[in-house]
Amino acid sequence: MTTGELKRALAAAVQAARRTGLLMRRNLGVAKKIVSRSRHDIKLELDVRCQKIIETILLGAFPESGLLGEEGMAGAAGANLRWVVDPIDGTVNFTYGVPHACVSIALQERGPGAGDYSTVLGVVYDPFCDELWTAAQGAPARLNGKIIHASRRKDLALAMVAIGFAKDAASLRENLPVFNVLARRALKIRMTGSAALALAYVACGRFDAYLESGIRIWDIAAGGFILERAGGDFWRRPIAGRHKYRMLADNGWLRRKVQRAAREARRGIADCGLRIAD
Repeated sequence: MTTGELKRALAAAVQAARRTGLLMRRNLGVAKKIVSRSRHDIKLELDVRCQKIIETILLGAFPESGLLGEEGMAGAAGANLRWVVDPIDGTVNFTYGVPHACVSIALQERGPGAGDYSTVLGVVYDPFCDELWTAAQGAPARLNGKIIHASRRKDLALAMVAIGFAKDAASLRENLPVFNVLARRALKIRMTGSAALALAYVACGRFDAYLESGIRIWDIAAGGFILERAGGDFWRRPIAGRHKYRMLADNGWLRRKVQRAAREARRGIADCGLRIAD
């Protein structure tokens, strides 16, 4: 993409994020219409409405692009440009009135290989704190317009580490032992309920690392790119499941120490299958 196209795409993504965030803010304290509920997740009617707002703005600005979202696909199938969208990342928080959720929008460009996409733009918007993280290819990451950097902490004992659990028993078996080890090694462990915000927090130095063993692309595409543009490390590998990944994000200094903690936890359980950047 040209610099001008990236600038136009960023403006469209920011507009979509803010418009969606306004709807979220207006609906935080009201009863939500639940479309479906599983053991560890909730889908709202508002999820669909929010994604429709995003689709209208982004596909209106780039009609030949496609869109991959948590609530389905839209636009041109197999397009060279695709938007990757989570309209409400942190849905359970939002449903219960916890003001920690966000809009996550990434733009990806098709590479030479089939199905090979690379992220060129990321926007994460927290409407409850009115915090907007942005990044575009070739430019630094920003929070509300100010350049941000990942932290420089190298000592795990001084680090704030976020951890997330996927919605299946296998993830719990894998991550609970890791949680136990990191709780002893790190300064503090946090489970915030929003992957995109956890990544954005690593990008601006509030957290120092964040790991998940089963996370979807729409949860991490924007935040991971923002982290990279802020000087951090965004490691991920695809695993079985639709657009599903293992992920370890950090400030660029802590990956090996988190790896060692994960390996120690792995030795304590049989066949946990946790492979973080081995």
